[in-house]
Amino acid sequence: MTTTTPRRTDLYPTRTVAEPRPQRRQDPTVWSTAEGPLDRDQLEQYDRDGYLVLDSLLSPEEVEHYRAELRRLSQDTSLHGTDRVVREPDSNEIRSVFEAQKVSTVFAGLIHSPRLADIARQVLGSDVYVHQSRVNYKPAFGGAEFDWHSDFETWHSEDGMPRPRAFSISIGLTDNYDFNGPLMVMPGSHKTFIPSVGETPPAYHKESLRVHRLTVGSVDHDSLTRMANERGIHQVTGPAGSAVMFDCNILHGSNGNITPYPRSNIFIVYNSTENTLEEPYAAPQARPQYLGNRDFTPIPR
Repeated sequence: MTTTTPRRTDLYPTRTVAEPRPQRRQDPTVWSTAEGPLDRDQLEQYDRDGYLVLDSLLSPEEVEHYRAELRRLSQDTSLHGTDRVVREPDSNEIRSVFEAQKVSTVFAGLIHSPRLADIARQVLGSDVYVHQSRVNYKPAFGGAEFDWHSDFETWHSEDGMPRPRAFSISIGLTDNYDFNGPLMVMPGSHKTFIPSVGETPPAYHKESLRVHRLTVGSVDHDSLTRMANERGIHQVTGPAGSAVMFDCNILHGSNGNITPYPRSNIFIVYNSTENTLEEPYAAPQARPQYLGNRDFTPIPR
């Protein structure tokens, strides 16, 4: 007698489709009504728009402290040449350093701090763990743009994240001007899942983290145009120390930085412990640990 493994249900099929047919999101954005750091107005705004700006999350003294650690990591020769370090497509300058909580006790303290983890637990309605973390540099005079995309589309396809029960928070360590390549979002676009056409190549992360334009995992121009016309585009600017949290399925991207002013940040993804990774839904194999963490140990309360 033979047994077969039950076929799992894929609520968000992508990269296996012939054409991009947007579908209504089947899951909530805010998973809990519990009290927490965010008040009701903030939760309603986050639920509606898919993102929320947090002013003055860090004090000026903290900004200087973390900025010094940012510089230290960029000069840490033990990291150079490792997969954790991603460089700019047109230069050898550092673009990102992944697994910030593993290479820096300074950043680990911030990432695991109650002021961030409590927000994650409130919004996601469960214990949480760090799905991914990194520091981004976006250097002056050449920090490259990043194409429009939904993070969840990638995490679902290549990491095996079942549902959009995760969010990111980007904390500015430099000023985010409207001219140095700040984050751009389409408010409300997180309510629609837009699949991507095209099979995921093997080890695609080695290409997708450095290229100017995504060949797989991007959003088609017709869908982008329709969403932009319906939702608009908002640039997220603000002084160093401010932050933005945004849902994993919101459409976002950023322009290049040709100014003298870098745009650096610490970037953390919190995922629910009730939404842990499975096998990839549309990729030959899972991405490496530093991109999609498979240690689901909750952040201690």
